[in-house]
Order: sequence, then structure tokens, then C-alpha cells
Amino acid sequence: MTPLQTNQFDLTQYDIGEHRVTCPQCGRGGRDKTLGISVKALGDAVAHCFRCEFASGLRDRQRAYTPVIKPARHHETKRKTLALWADALWRDCRPLSGVALDYLKSRRCVIPPTDGDLRWHPALKHPTGHVGPALVGLVTHFATGVPMSLHRTWITATGKADVTPNRMLLGGHTAKGGVIRLWPDEAVTQGLGLAEGIETALSLAHAYQPAWAAISAGNMASLPVVGGIECLMIAADADTAGIEAAHKLADTWHKAGRTAFVAYSERGDLNDLEAA
Repeated sequence: MTPLQTNQFDLTQYDIGEHRVTCPQCGRGGRDKTLGISVKALGDAVAHCFRCEFASGLRDRQRAYTPVIKPARHHETKRKTLALWADALWRDCRPLSGVALDYLKSRRCVIPPTDGDLRWHPALKHPTGHVGPALVGLVTHFATGVPMSLHRTWITATGKADVTPNRMLLGGHTAKGGVIRLWPDEAVTQGLGLAEGIETALSLAHAYQPAWAAISAGNMASLPVVGGIECLMIAADADTAGIEAAHKLADTWHKAGRTAFVAYSERGDLNDLEAA
């Protein structure tokens, strides 16, 4: 078979199955894996980027190949509030129970209160067609509390579901400046625990409550100083991006006269240590 390439992108190098890689058109680095590849058989593959809509396909060894490239939407306007269909999805989700509780217990997480912004859906559809249980977190603006997006994690009773990616934010919605309030605002009296991921935040909660999830390192680093929170306990992911983001946020709060601590382990993320 002759390698078929688009922007030096070769679909023939991938084995049968699902893959997640860096998009050749809008990729921002090795960890930015927005291109989903599905290989059903030798000579039958499709690729699609969830951000810029780069798309290509491979049909068979004999048929001519024509790549389809859609222009990157670098200036796409994203919603800053939940769309009606997303709000309906959130209202369709349930308080934590069943598989969701089993999953969190398998990760040795503290179970958050029912009035926090973490629920679950027993049969949520994934873009690949997979249907299964998922944790669903409501992303709200850190300062205003306005609903912005939903964060979905497909799970089983003992771990993440075998689907790529197993965690996704809603398309067309911004999450910049947003957090998942695992405990309600009323629980935040003076101090707040903060981590990137839901599971890490719920592991931090063994030692420091209440705790919220900031979703990503870039988002964590950009969170503003807000009133009513005098102290931050930041659990950094054990990688360069995570540690730098945690220290940047702590510096922002120090300059505002607030207290902030950064905790991390060179042995791994906090939840990885809890679950070991």
C-alpha cells in the first residue's frame, strides 16, 4: 500500500482500533491530542480533529484517496454559558450512586456532598458511539458561579472506561476561568482546596476540605483572586505544567495578600498515590 499523507500525516501507520494523537493542522504539542483516529480494518480508517475539524480518510488499497481538510477555526466564538441542550443534560444526571460511587471508592476518593456540582449519568453517549456510565461535572465560573460547560468522564466500577478520550468538555463551550465546585459555595468559609482533576481534588479532601477541581493546568494558572477565600491549598499534578501552574496561582494570591500553599509528590499525582 502506498502511504497516504495529508500535511505529512500518514493514516497507514496505525493499527486497528481507536487512537488519539496530535492534530497535524492545529496541534499545540505532544500532550495536545485532539485528533481521533478510528481504524476498522487495513485500508479503512478515518481521522477527525475535535477542535479544528481537520478530517481525512482511507478507504481501501485500490480506491483513490482524497483528503478532506476543513480550515482551522482559530477565531471560533465559544459559548460562555450553558446551551439549553447542555442544561437539559445536566438536569438529566443523577446524584452520585451505583457505578459512580463504586468508581470513586476504587480511587479512594472522598465522596462529595450531594449539593456539590458532581453527578453521574448511567448511559451517556460518547462521540465514538460508546454508551456507558459517566461522571458529569458542572463547570461554573470561579468568580461569578455562572454555569459554563460540562466535564464528562466515562467510567466503570473499577476505573476509566476503555474509550478515547475518556474525559471531555463540551464542544462549543469555553471553560476558561471555570471550576467544578465539588462542595457548594456555602462550604467555603475561609480556605479552599484546589486541584486540576476531580479525582485529585477528592483525594486532597482527605486532608483539606472543601475542594474544587480546576480542570487543567492552564486554567488553574489563570484563576483570579476572589473575595471570601483567604487561603488556598493547591494540590499540583506531578508534571512540569502542573507544578508551574500551581506556583503561578500561588504567586497571584500571595501578591494579593492572601495565603496559598502548594503540595505535590515526585512519585505521582495525589490520586495516583491514594489509589496505589
